[in-house]
Amino acid sequence: MITYDPPRPWIRSYAEGVPADLPPVSGSLVDIVAASARDYPDAPALQFFGLETTYRRLEEQIDRAAAALHARGVRAGDPVAIVLPNCPQHIVAFYAVLRLGAVVVEHNPIYTPRELRKQFEDHGAKHAIVWSKVVATVQEFPADLVVPDLISVDVTEAMPLRLRLAMRLPIAKARESRAALTESVTGVTPWRRIVGHEPLPASHPRPTVDDLAIIQYTSGTTGTPKGAALTHRNLLANAAQAQAWVPSIQRGKGCVVYAVLPMFHAYGLTLCLTFAMSMGARLVLFPKFDPDLVLPVVKKHPATFLPLVPPIADRLLSAARAKGVSLTGIEIAISGAMALPHELVVPFEEATGGHLVEGYGLSECSPVLMANPVADNRVPGTVGLPLPGTECRVVDPDHPTADVAPGERGELLVRGPQVFSGYYGRPEETEHVFVDGWFRTGDIVTIDEDGFVRIVDRIKELIITGGFNVAPTEVEIALRQHPLVKDAAVVGLPSQHAGEEVVAAVIVDEGAEVDPEFIREFVRGILTPYKVPRRIFVVDELPKSLIGKVLRKQVRELLEARVDAG
Repeated sequence: MITYDPPRPWIRSYAEGVPADLPPVSGSLVDIVAASARDYPDAPALQFFGLETTYRRLEEQIDRAAAALHARGVRAGDPVAIVLPNCPQHIVAFYAVLRLGAVVVEHNPIYTPRELRKQFEDHGAKHAIVWSKVVATVQEFPADLVVPDLISVDVTEAMPLRLRLAMRLPIAKARESRAALTESVTGVTPWRRIVGHEPLPASHPRPTVDDLAIIQYTSGTTGTPKGAALTHRNLLANAAQAQAWVPSIQRGKGCVVYAVLPMFHAYGLTLCLTFAMSMGARLVLFPKFDPDLVLPVVKKHPATFLPLVPPIADRLLSAARAKGVSLTGIEIAISGAMALPHELVVPFEEATGGHLVEGYGLSECSPVLMANPVADNRVPGTVGLPLPGTECRVVDPDHPTADVAPGERGELLVRGPQVFSGYYGRPEETEHVFVDGWFRTGDIVTIDEDGFVRIVDRIKELIITGGFNVAPTEVEIALRQHPLVKDAAVVGLPSQHAGEEVVAAVIVDEGAEVDPEFIREFVRGILTPYKVPRRIFVVDELPKSLIGKVLRKQVRELLEARVDAG
């Protein structure tokens, strides 16, 4: 068998100290917490509303939770659902599941019941660790989807006592704060009982590097939600690649990482959760991004490493200016999920004195594939260079084994230790996205002579809004359920603040007068808020091919013209 070994022009553009390749990883994800607990036992691992958890204490909680889960029947290879916002319990649950060799299945806690049920139907987990505000949703699953072992997490229990007491005061704002974070539930096991268990014996078998670690749901390149199966090797390799990309940040040297991105998302999971733990860093957890929560922390513990998306960078910068808070000390911010406007980079770097660089990835790749160098040679408008050990090709999308000429546009194919081996339980769909061992990203790119990659188009029709993937098909199905909507087409249009916004064109029943806002309200009952179309246009017909397929490119052009015309 002949192995294709493409040139790697990007290596000469790497920042000083970044290696071309990395040694193979070994062990498992649980080893990175164990190593940090061994080397920095008294260092703060987690910070949540000011309350700190040391690495020693974190490892102890993980061992206790793992023992409790094992006693409840969790075994190696079992899928365990986690439906939590960013909170200390999320990290403990994540590593406790992995410690048993079981498989973490991450879920968005603000999903609608229908969206959440669809994922549970796919993975079939019998154990779930769930935010108290979502417990009722899981309890109401149909009889054939009952989750027999349900554990409820009250995130306020990880907050300082003074805040917990304050939220119990008979004041409207206090009640609102508490209601936003927790809800009283019955008939389930509370998390406090899980971490009160006796620790797991050290002799209990540990997972291996090639064991399945996580099922990460993604809309993928076809627009159909499915689970990317990621191994310990995939995620360890990506954390190591991130560490190699920022050689100025040294392990155990007071690194501070802000988790403003949700950790149920692949981007937040790797750069906030696994990377931070591997660095022996202080991981500051925010249940959601709120400048009023972030700015006080900046004053005391500025972020060494801040993964974000452009809207977060923009809001943080605006809030800091408005409140007169200095962002000086934020060393490295990496932006992903959508294009990073250059007009945001300049003021952000002036305000922080650090770097703001763009990266690129997919859930199937753990997720980071590329990033601009943290150096003066970064190139605005590109997604940067492939990470160490990552290989790329640019091919003819119609003939994916044929490379295009250097500098020409074509589909990006990738290969590397962070690239997954397939979709969970979907061998046919897995086969469609691989060509001779290369993963087809579905993105059309060019690579310049220095190795910088520029995304110029997408084969896939996913909409990326606020850093989240939205499958147009899913939104169209929801729209068609409205009694007056005969047909619908959904596309993404450029948005100044969110990368793209979800926009729909609908055909309604003849003679019907429909307020688009009523349609939006209807869809809100089916889909999570970021998937609901921001604007809905009523049209007489939708452009279709000879076989009746909606031509979304033409729909996009039609709606762009409508917007331009006011």
